[in-house]
Amino acid sequence: MIERLDHDASNERASQERDLAAWLAHYGPALRRYFARRVGDAETDDLVQEVFLRLHAARRETPIDNVDRYMFAVARNVLISRHRSNQARGGEYHQRLDVLTEPVDHLSPERVAIGNEEYARAVRAILALPPRARAAFQFHRFENMTYQAIAARMGISRESVKELIHRALVRIAEDMETDA
Repeated sequence: MIERLDHDASNERASQERDLAAWLAHYGPALRRYFARRVGDAETDDLVQEVFLRLHAARRETPIDNVDRYMFAVARNVLISRHRSNQARGGEYHQRLDVLTEPVDHLSPERVAIGNEEYARAVRAILALPPRARAAFQFHRFENMTYQAIAARMGISRESVKELIHRALVRIAEDMETDA
């Protein structure tokens, strides 16, 4: 008995898949044209897929008498849902990356050289710090330690660590400014 039920369920699933494949072959191109006229090619395949997912889900619940009418009603509802979603998220204010009119800022040899110079100046400024300020700065910025952990490691108060890091930042900024 159980084997017969499994076989019947398997046949039903196979029948639904054949119907869905036939609908996709028959209605897919028309749906693509319908969506392409309204939203462009970029989203067409996603919207067609959404229609067939809804169609498949609805078909499980009740048989569909007029597939043409139902499919394009679902397509219209998918467009309405997409429009509402875009409005809610401010979709009309977003610009796709591939249609940006501004050129991509590539790393030119000049930019690389400037970056290397800035890096070297920053390293020189850090190395020129007094030893305790440099240690506190390095623990905080490079080892991601908290003020409390630095204080425990250096044997000083949390406020002293805060002051050391503040002085280090001021001195680094001054050194980089004068070095430029």
